[in-house]
Amino acid sequence: MAAPEIAQPVVLTRPGLDRLVDVLIADGYLVVGPTVRDNAIVLAELDSADALPAGWGVDTGPGYYRLRERPDAAVFAHSAGAGSWKQFLHPPRRQLWSADAGGGFQPAEPASPRYAFLGVRGCDLASIGILGRVLGEGAHPDGAFARTRQALFVVAVNCTEPGGVCFCASMGTGPAAGPGYDLALTERLDDSGHWFLAEAGTTEGARILAEVPHRSASVAEKEGARAEVSAAAQRMGREMPAVDLPALIRESVASAHWEDVASRCLTCANCTMVCPTCFCTTTEDVSDLTGDHTERWQRWASCFELDFSYVHGGSVRQSGASRYRQWFSHKLGTWHEQFGSSGCVGCGRCIAWCPVGIDITAEAARLADLAGLANPAAGAGTGDQDE
Repeated sequence: MAAPEIAQPVVLTRPGLDRLVDVLIADGYLVVGPTVRDNAIVLAELDSADALPAGWGVDTGPGYYRLRERPDAAVFAHSAGAGSWKQFLHPPRRQLWSADAGGGFQPAEPASPRYAFLGVRGCDLASIGILGRVLGEGAHPDGAFARTRQALFVVAVNCTEPGGVCFCASMGTGPAAGPGYDLALTERLDDSGHWFLAEAGTTEGARILAEVPHRSASVAEKEGARAEVSAAAQRMGREMPAVDLPALIRESVASAHWEDVASRCLTCANCTMVCPTCFCTTTEDVSDLTGDHTERWQRWASCFELDFSYVHGGSVRQSGASRYRQWFSHKLGTWHEQFGSSGCVGCGRCIAWCPVGIDITAEAARLADLAGLANPAAGAGTGDQDE
């Protein structure tokens, strides 16, 4: 049978979205999407579209995240929570091997679920692409990551209501979802009801979409949906200063501003844990009380940990200022040299989930000011502070 052709955008109703989830599950995908739990919107396995956060939004700001009810039944009108899709592609903790005193050695066989991610924003789609370059390419790719990503089905969502800490527009990653999706949805609530403009990005996406009730989209519907996404770029909560960030960071390596940030930073590593592109890990060996059985596990690590830069004799980066500078410099500067792009996608998680509200865009703007560079952005934008 010939593969389905990628057709023009179509319209799904709200029941059509329900059917899309059912079709993905019936096709063997483990569907992961946003849902409400513990007073937050989190990513979890969905048994049906009923679990989506219909009628819920969030208010966000530096060090601030609050769930709130919306006056409508929108399911994707919310900012990112603490969790990102990274946790499924690059798990926080996984076993590498086990061994017994009798000589038995058993490599771990990590599961490679056939995931379908539902509700991936432009910033997070970009982060999946970045992780793909970091972990899935090169001379020694991570096999578990590569297998999981290869089987991945992505339903992206074009953002029409950016939140208070969002700055994807200034990072070139949103609000429209870029390449890499199988299906892309734009949610609309208007006089005609609750519907989604759906576009297939791959033949697999077209195949799944063909199994979901839909109708052709009118020119007005297509133009209206795209205009809403374009308008969202003007309502970002924040923006990164429009300067050469790698050059700025190189010139600011001895800036006194790092000490100013360190006076506020708790080096708690929240920013690296919630970041959708931070990928560092460490390994640790554990054994049972008898010492007859040992396992090696890989877990996420952070450059904010004192032991992260430990070599014989002590840690290289002992001060909070040096550790913050390392994270900031790699994310916005030397990442370009290593992987060909910025390591920041503008999702704003590090701002919202920093206990003391340190804002990466404001710190970049301050460095630009101190360097005497043109700085049209000052951290906080003119957009709404919620969704």
